[in-house]
Amino acid sequence: MINSGKVVYKELSYVIIGILFEVYNELGYGHPEKYYYRAISKAFTMRKIDFKLCFKGEAIGRYYVDYIIENKIVLEMKKGNFFSKRNIEQIKGYIKATNMKLAILVNFTSNGVKFFRLLNINNL
Repeated sequence: MINSGKVVYKELSYVIIGILFEVYNELGYGHPEKYYYRAISKAFTMRKIDFKLCFKGEAIGRYYVDYIIENKIVLEMKKGNFFSKRNIEQIKGYIKATNMKLAILVNFTSNGVKFFRLLNINNL
């Protein structure tokens, strides 16, 4: 049975999402992505959450992941008002390449933070 009713990395996921909302509430909408990366990285450091900021840095295959958190969760950030098919396919590739169980795609939109959780069903 694939869905046992459990949320993968529930507590860590909630902390990550909370940080994303905190950053958005502090900065608001319309900034370059690099400002959000800096603020999120600072929040992770303040909470002693182990992370790798891979923005334009660490390649996984031909991909560039934004964050790998606690060696468990891929976090990909975007700025825009909707999740594109391309963005979803991108995080599917990331969790497959990293063999992680969970990826979170987040959009900083003009109406707030929106997020999408994607499970790697091959790694559950």
